[in-house]
Amino acid sequence: MTDIPYTPAARRIRWSRVADHAVLIAGSLFMLIPLLVVLQTTTTTDLETIKHGPQLALGDRFDDNFMAAMFKASGFSGQNTGMSMLVNSTILGLGFALGKIVIGMMAAYALVYFRLRFATLAFWLIFTTLLLPLEVRILPSYEIAQKLNLLNSYTGLIVPLIASATATFFFRQFFRSVPEELVEAARIDGAGPVRFFLDVLVPLSQTMIAAMFIIMFVFGWNQYLWPTMITTEEGMYTLVRGIKQLTQDLEGTNIPEYGRANMLALIAILPPVAVVIFFQSWFVKGLTESDK
Repeated sequence: MTDIPYTPAARRIRWSRVADHAVLIAGSLFMLIPLLVVLQTTTTTDLETIKHGPQLALGDRFDDNFMAAMFKASGFSGQNTGMSMLVNSTILGLGFALGKIVIGMMAAYALVYFRLRFATLAFWLIFTTLLLPLEVRILPSYEIAQKLNLLNSYTGLIVPLIASATATFFFRQFFRSVPEELVEAARIDGAGPVRFFLDVLVPLSQTMIAAMFIIMFVFGWNQYLWPTMITTEEGMYTLVRGIKQLTQDLEGTNIPEYGRANMLALIAILPPVAVVIFFQSWFVKGLTESDK
């Protein structure tokens, strides 16, 4: 076996890889530093955090802050414990994800496979809603929810914002790439519109569904403005709103509950991270693969 001659080009390639990995590691550490600071404040008392700020040494109050974050009641009614807020956020995230996927798939199916005269116009009208931020339509949506008596309910949290131009766009592009031969074969076998949708398109769309589930779940989980407007009962608070409530108590002699709030912040990170890790491979396939 002959040795591969050492050349300057090989050294340049090797150093370029080292530089690439160094940039990735530095970026990862840069992103992790705030999380490490949050973790440190969950192990100390609120008074120590106010007096000394974040430090390198870990304290011994992690268990106490965890129990306070999950089971201690706060507010006027005492209904918004960390556990109840976690349940509300989970229902909101799942409702957003599943509802937007179902509505997006049905809209895309109608746009692609039904002979509608103004299908293209309808698609572009749906697509232009991506240019409108949530704040533009928040007041009309709130007024409709109020008139329908949907305040302080899971229906009011989920249904008014369930339509998704993003999901409709991605599913439309996915359905358009399905071979026409497959459609003809299903028609010859006697499959009607509903059967073709459920037995053919839905199984084919598993990777796209997984990709949309990640995007929509994280979007719903991180909602703050809409839950703040639609819920006034403390038992309906989500984690994002509950964290804000704990950190804004700065009046009088009250000490902000930094340990409890940061513990809730760490807990709020875990479900989206778990969803992304679980659906990671499907997420990449859903956004990149085109062969059916």
